[in-house]
Amino acid sequence: MKKKELITIKNVYKTYDMGKAGLLKVLKDINLEVYQGDFVVITGPSGSGKSTMMNIVGALDTPTRGEVYLQGKNISKMTESEVATLRGETIGFIFQKFNLIPTLTALDNVMLPNDFIEGNEEKSRIHATKILGGLGLSNRLHHKPGELSGGQQQRVAIARSLSNNPEIILADEPTGNLDSKSGQEVMNFLRKTNQEEGKTIILITHDQDLIQFGTKVVELHDGVIINIKTRHKR
Repeated sequence: MKKKELITIKNVYKTYDMGKAGLLKVLKDINLEVYQGDFVVITGPSGSGKSTMMNIVGALDTPTRGEVYLQGKNISKMTESEVATLRGETIGFIFQKFNLIPTLTALDNVMLPNDFIEGNEEKSRIHATKILGGLGLSNRLHHKPGELSGGQQQRVAIARSLSNNPEIILADEPTGNLDSKSGQEVMNFLRKTNQEEGKTIILITHDQDLIQFGTKVVELHDGVIINIKTRHKR
């Protein structure tokens, strides 16, 4: 059975105008397909273009040249509002710096994406409570980020990424601000989510130790994909 293609990137270039310094070519001729159930690890050294790649893959930015398809739809042919809606329904984001709202509780942070798709608030609350409970945070629902450890904050961020039941979870250096134990717990959870729930994971990282989790490893160097390795699930 052919797997569903969720993201397609065709001949993508991303260039920034640096004024007197000229043009900065960050991504060059990027081609990539992401299928349902993939665990994609995008890796490379600092300055390789990983952050820009994340923005392109996650439909947070549009290319200077080339095409990006999300769920088969060319995002350059859509309005910003249409892209935002499609992105919100399809992709959940996990960031290195957590990006939690400091004045909101863990529960309210997880429910936040629901506000953008005008979902049912009570159903959203029940679902968010269940996700946080599954991550061992039942006793932290009404705590604000400043009252949580780094590992707990990242688990709240993970719960938030799952709140709208997206097909894709895009994680940007999700273990970067965590100790080794908390980082391992985060990665084990992502692998479980991928293998048991069939979620597609896209992980952006410079940490070579995390390559082991990927079924597809994309190596970036100076804005160019130099290698794509396909690995068996573990």
